[in-house]
Amino acid sequence: MQSSHQDPGFTVRLADPAAAAGDAVSAPAGSGHNAAPRGFRQRRRNRHGRGLRGELMLPTLPGYRTRSDRFDDFVLDSAQRLHDIWGKPLDGVRFAVDEIPPGLEQLLADGGPAPMGAYTPATDEEGPVITLFRLVVEQACGSREELQDLVHDVVVERTAEMLGVPPESLDPVYRRRY
Repeated sequence: MQSSHQDPGFTVRLADPAAAAGDAVSAPAGSGHNAAPRGFRQRRRNRHGRGLRGELMLPTLPGYRTRSDRFDDFVLDSAQRLHDIWGKPLDGVRFAVDEIPPGLEQLLADGGPAPMGAYTPATDEEGPVITLFRLVVEQACGSREELQDLVHDVVVERTAEMLGVPPESLDPVYRRRY
């Protein structure tokens, strides 16, 4: 899933776009059904009409969104806030969310702390990428408010690392909420 701000150079990558490709099957013209049988998710009810009638959780209820969806929203909000403050220097920067850092087991076995985020410099093919590691950040927090603050702080720290400035000069409310 990619979300773009009104500026064409600002993107937030939250998942692999290739995985979001639909699995719709086109039906031949004039036929009353799809060319392939529908899956369980598409059918929902069994052939005797006793299956699920609808969604288990309505979109208006708080439990509808998953923890990873809420985390993605926090990253998107923080990136949007920084882009609104700084604008042009952040064009072309991609913000990504990953579950855990690569090589986490070896890093913890060596006694090092688990990184909450990473900055990957720009290459010839791609711009710079700031990655947050969801499970590491979530385990460091006790509540949803702390999570939102910590996500914003990690985004600010990695963006400051990319720009080569202190994090306090990048965002005026950096680490002032706790």
